[in-house]
Amino acid sequence: MDLLNTLVEKGLRRELPTREEALAVLATSDDELLDVVAAAGKVRRQWFGRRVKLNYLVNLKSGLCPEDCSYCSQRLGSKAEILKYTWLKPDEASQAAAAGVAGGAKRVCLVASGRGPTDRDVERVGRTIEAIKEQNEGVEVCACLGLLSDGQAERLKDAGADAYNHNLNTSEATYGGITKTHTYADRVDTVQKAHAAGLSACSGLIAGMGESDEDLVDVVYALRELDSDSVPVNFLIPFEGTPLAKEWNLTPQRCLRILAMVRFVCPDVEVRIAGGREVHLRSMQPLALNIANSIFLGDYLTSEGQAGQADLDMIADAGFEVEGAGTTTLPKHRADALAAAAGGCGSQASAGCGSHDAEKGAKEGAGCGSHSGGGCGPCGGHAEPASTGAAESATATNGARTDLVAVRRRGAGTDLAPNA
Repeated sequence: MDLLNTLVEKGLRRELPTREEALAVLATSDDELLDVVAAAGKVRRQWFGRRVKLNYLVNLKSGLCPEDCSYCSQRLGSKAEILKYTWLKPDEASQAAAAGVAGGAKRVCLVASGRGPTDRDVERVGRTIEAIKEQNEGVEVCACLGLLSDGQAERLKDAGADAYNHNLNTSEATYGGITKTHTYADRVDTVQKAHAAGLSACSGLIAGMGESDEDLVDVVYALRELDSDSVPVNFLIPFEGTPLAKEWNLTPQRCLRILAMVRFVCPDVEVRIAGGREVHLRSMQPLALNIANSIFLGDYLTSEGQAGQADLDMIADAGFEVEGAGTTTLPKHRADALAAAAGGCGSQASAGCGSHDAEKGAKEGAGCGSHSGGGCGPCGGHAEPASTGAAESATATNGARTDLVAVRRRGAGTDLAPNA
């Protein structure tokens, strides 16, 4: 297939595909799906071999968020019966993190609901980061606290944070349909602050909100322009009690096409399968490992994932290996650029998540973001569905596995052991 051969060649060169090529990936048929996965797999192996990075979420503060993000079970007015608790103490958070590290997690993601942290909150999280790093040698820590004020990214960096997550979520054009209490530009500003402080930028998207193919391509091109080192791809978990409870728009096949499109547009970044993989990819999760090089281990912020041991078995059975603490995740050119930024240059690279030299003229938007009401979890929006996805959406709705949506009742904030 000429399209896939072209995309593989561009991916190996870190060259940006055209928008038409990215859209064509999403429009491929089920008969072509394995070819799409195999092509994306060639690009993935070029930059990441057969390694899978494990990440572990610790929900530092759950629920009670003043923001109105329509996808989020922690949103203002949510009737989802989730856990609600205020800040975990540093030792409690460190103990929770240790469970993930013991399961093989290389990065711990510290998430707190809310619009953004106060300076006191940043100090609290700083103490938590220090506690985690004291007890877990070599672990990476990513903070996800919402919108940052001036100087807060620098303080997190000084406390030992390695990365900051703030997801863009969807295209700029449809963002207003998801959230009214903050703007797309607010999210852009926060990731730029993280970049300038020398933190690795983690910024991704959510699929399954009723968005069009064009929206998906827009957000991924914006993430490339943003120069995210890691791109979490969330698949909406339609929580009862949220505005998007009835949005069942995904099939396993569409999820794989979306992941492949992200890999082709951002060939040399950490593509992470995030919230909703168990719900929407289901038995096709192992195939997705041929595209993505990173997953979350165990549970999510407010929903349950599959058992950590099942994740480890899946990785081994699919012929992959867990990435060790002594291995650098990013390819050398990206790792070197990040190290230079962390050393004080503080400048944002201009070429996006792919090449630092091959994307002249490839400016197709800008943006970033995070779930201010829950950071790394899944989300959704009210965009009109595209006609190209209408039949697939109907099929997905008819076959929706609502029984797979389970509220988290274990791990951080509970008396029950986590499933990492």
